[in-house]
Amino acid sequence: MEITALVAHLRQRCPSYGGRIAGGIDFDAVANSEQLHRPSAYVISTGDQATKNDVQNGVRQEITDQFDVIVVLDTRDERGQQAVDLLHGLRKELWRALVGWKPTDEYEFIEYGGGELIVINRARVIYRYSFVAEFQLGRNSKDEPAETWHELELDGLPPFTGADFDMDCIDPADPNLQRPGPDGRIEAKFSGDVTP
Repeated sequence: MEITALVAHLRQRCPSYGGRIAGGIDFDAVANSEQLHRPSAYVISTGDQATKNDVQNGVRQEITDQFDVIVVLDTRDERGQQAVDLLHGLRKELWRALVGWKPTDEYEFIEYGGGELIVINRARVIYRYSFVAEFQLGRNSKDEPAETWHELELDGLPPFTGADFDMDCIDPADPNLQRPGPDGRIEAKFSGDVTP
């Protein structure tokens, strides 16, 4: 999933962050490179999972993209009581912005995966909210662009225009060649043309 689109969407839909939302592939790298005023959020791609191929004559898999929105707050009290209240409101904002939204047409609706505390110290509270969205790898019809090597390879084949058949029947068989047949003799020939 493209993190840039998620960041832009969250900046538009989550006013409590004041635009202080950034993205990246690893939280430590993002947090150390871009010190945003708090409250702030970081969108981090955390991986994907795939089901096994579920068709015999092609490739079709369900892929689940996973990402986290990591919220960083100033610590106002060492117990974190005020942070919990603030996180509750910020989580609602994230839900309104993300849950049920489709980042692109190929994705299903984004779903909430859960949250957890990462760090609380005298300076800040860091909390992670996880989200997932599924999409299908492998196209549904030939007029869509190829998504896998198998589809690309099939697209490179010449169109099927017909077939020639040589039929060697099981019976009657020549007892001098092989019994029962087929005996290696072609008893009938025919062609079939296919028009698009």
